[in-house]
Amino acid sequence: MIGIGATLFMLASFYGPGFNGNLTASGTRFNQYAATAAHKSLPFGTQLSVCYQTCELVTITDRGPFIGARELDLSLGTAQRIGMYDVGVADVKVTRLN
Repeated sequence: MIGIGATLFMLASFYGPGFNGNLTASGTRFNQYAATAAHKSLPFGTQLSVCYQTCELVTITDRGPFIGARELDLSLGTAQRIGMYDVGVADVKVTRLN
């Protein structure tokens, strides 16, 4: 688990198409363009700064990813805005803010 204020690298992917509008594990509707992410164990509402080419503040609203060693599943919009959309899966710098 990542402590508040800690920074580390996580293997991240993204999701969106096919899930847009579905209920997330937190009970909210998934918006593939919102600044949200899925993590296996961080509490819902946790805010993270996620950086690849640029950075974005995201909120944990869902559970996952459940593929291999991936640790964070970003919304499609977040992946686009931080510059990792074309890569698909990448190590991102993550800082837990709360």
